[in-house]
Amino acid sequence: MSFNAYGVWAIYRFEMARALRTLWQSVVTPVITTALYFVVFGGAIGSRMQEVDGVPYGAFIVPGLIMLSLFTQSIFNASFGIYFPKFTGTIYEILSAPVSSLEIVLAYVGAAATKSAVLGLIILGTASFFVPLQILHPFWMMAFLILISVTFSLFGFIIGVWADGFEQLQFIPMLIVTPLTFLGGAFYSIDMLPEPWRTVTLFNPVVYLISGFRWAFYGTSDVGVAISLLATLGFFFACLAVVGLIFKTGYRLKA
Repeated sequence: MSFNAYGVWAIYRFEMARALRTLWQSVVTPVITTALYFVVFGGAIGSRMQEVDGVPYGAFIVPGLIMLSLFTQSIFNASFGIYFPKFTGTIYEILSAPVSSLEIVLAYVGAAATKSAVLGLIILGTASFFVPLQILHPFWMMAFLILISVTFSLFGFIIGVWADGFEQLQFIPMLIVTPLTFLGGAFYSIDMLPEPWRTVTLFNPVVYLISGFRWAFYGTSDVGVAISLLATLGFFFACLAVVGLIFKTGYRLKA
């Protein structure tokens, strides 16, 4: 069976159009929320903590703020994108259309990752109005940005298939991912933590993602950048394997 580029583009375009129809929710609200985080943490804490690892505190938290939005928006975009067809029953039309499971995933995950990556760049541009930024490794910054967007969009796709209601769509992002992000060094360096809390924090997978992304900006990280990259790739392939299993078994798609 040949690759159905038209089918992928049709689903991708539909998902992107939905983002434009809900522009306030998709872009403006996350940017305002991030700006408020920046004002509160950068203003209140930054006035008492001048630098972290030689980086001004206001600039130090920018990668963490971008990651916080990237995690939540990637999950939300992908999970809602696949859950809504399940909710309305149009998922059966998609499954019976001449598009393979790989093409369906490419379309939905690709659209969600595109929206999240663009939002991350918008937040980066917004942050530049507050603090002077430097990106020492722009290639790796974009590589981490795209890889994490795709990975968490895959994770969101899994959540969208698993969820039985709109409440479950919010459960993992709000009660698991967001707390892990706050505790994963988004607003501080884990080297500032006393033992045994620093060692405990290393079991938080979000630490490795934020650390690698921050290294791309300032050349400083809580863990080795190679470890961060391997952890991100490991999560990516794990999500890919679960998605493959979902389509192989038809879990909550054909029932």
